[in-house]
Amino acid sequence: MPQEYILARLLSNNAQWAEDVQKAEPGFFAESAKGQSPKVLYFGCSDSRVPESVVTASKPGDIFVHRNIANQFHSTDDSALAVLTYAVAHVGVQHVIIVGHTNCGGAAACHAAAHAHTPPAEDAPPPADPLGRWLAPLTEIAREYEDLTELVEANVRAQVAHIAETDVMRNAWAQDKEVQVHGWVYELETGLLRDLGVSVGKAGAI
Repeated sequence: MPQEYILARLLSNNAQWAEDVQKAEPGFFAESAKGQSPKVLYFGCSDSRVPESVVTASKPGDIFVHRNIANQFHSTDDSALAVLTYAVAHVGVQHVIIVGHTNCGGAAACHAAAHAHTPPAEDAPPPADPLGRWLAPLTEIAREYEDLTELVEANVRAQVAHIAETDVMRNAWAQDKEVQVHGWVYELETGLLRDLGVSVGKAGAI
């Protein structure tokens, strides 16, 4: 497929979509341009098969979004922290959702590395490449799991805990804000989202 066609198709599809939305809901874009007030912050994986607005049948303006490889939340990642801060402190979201998915390529790579026949030496230097460094914490989690889906679920639980431990969430709860953190898994095989039941609020586990 020619590269020019790929880009042209995206632009053409966008033009048709905008026209269809304007016909179905006149004034939608003008109203959208005035501001946003989403109630959900979605932390998901970059995988192309898990587009949050599509799988939840949401409209532009419904979901504040941050996505990265294997839906990680690192305490040293200013990008994710900035998104969380802005969404909770300024946008006023009520729900922060970490969403993993089955057959995650990042989780699978970590699983393979964790169960390699030659384990890394204890004094081995950190990975030299960005992807390896990014996934290093998940590789450590993967050492405890044989099943990939169980690892995906464990990863979601870990990221929920990481978010709940941030100053952003602690300050929000100290200010009596009604904001909760949740963990879900999207099943590629069925198209369904599954709640793992690990939600946390200002009073603790929900």
